[in-house]
Amino acid sequence: MATVDLALPDARGQAHVLRILIGLTLLSGLVDAVCYLGLGHVFTANMTGNIVILGFAAAGAPGFSVPASLTSLVVFLAGAIAGGRICKHISPRSNRLSLAVGCEAAFVAAAAIVASLASSVAAGWGRYTVIALLAFAMGIRNSVIRHLAVPDMTTTVLTQTLTGLAADSFLAGGDNPRAGRRVSAVAAMLAGAVLGAALYLHRGPGLPLAIAAGVAAVTVFAVRMSRAPLALDLR
Repeated sequence: MATVDLALPDARGQAHVLRILIGLTLLSGLVDAVCYLGLGHVFTANMTGNIVILGFAAAGAPGFSVPASLTSLVVFLAGAIAGGRICKHISPRSNRLSLAVGCEAAFVAAAAIVASLASSVAAGWGRYTVIALLAFAMGIRNSVIRHLAVPDMTTTVLTQTLTGLAADSFLAGGDNPRAGRRVSAVAAMLAGAVLGAALYLHRGPGLPLAIAAGVAAVTVFAVRMSRAPLALDLR
C-alpha cells in the first residue's frame, strides 16, 4: 500500500491532498452528529463508537438499539467491500478518491431527501433508510481512504491521531513532525460535530445532510481541479 509522503515532489499537491482530507474529516463530524442526535444514538462513520454502542444496546441500556447499530455496522462493511472493489479496479488513485467522494455525495443527498420527507428519522423506515444510506457511503469512503494511506488522516477516527500527537510531542521526547495535520484533523472533526449538532437542533436532519452532500460534491471537483492528483498518483 503506497503512502503519501510530504517529502516527495510536488509539495503543493500534497498540501491540496491534506486540505481535501481535512474537509472530509469535518464532514464526518457533521454526519455523525446528525446520526447520534437524530437517529437514536448510532454512528455511521465512526465504527469504533458504534461497536461500543452496540455493546450498550446488547446489555439493555436504555436509549440504544441493537437493530439500528447492527444495520449501521453491516451496511458500513458492505460499503467498505464496495470501496475495496473500487481500489482494485479503478486507477489511478486520484480517480478512486473522486469516485468514492462522488458516491458519498450521492448517498448523503439521498439520505437528506429521505430525512426531509419522512415523518421521523428517530424511528421506523426513515431511520433505517437514512442509517443505511449514510453507513454505505462512509464504508466506501473509509475503504478508499485506507488505501490512500495518508498518515494521520483517516478522516473518521482520531484515536491514533491523538495518540501520535501526544506520543511524538516534546513532552515525550519527540519532535512531532506531523503536529499540524494532526491538530487540523482534530479541529476539523470537532468543528463538523459542532456544526452538525447546531444545524440538527435548530433545523432538523435534512439541512445538515444536504450541506454535507453539497460539500462532498464540491470536493469531487476540488480533487480534479487541484494538484492533488499529481501527488496521489505518484509511485
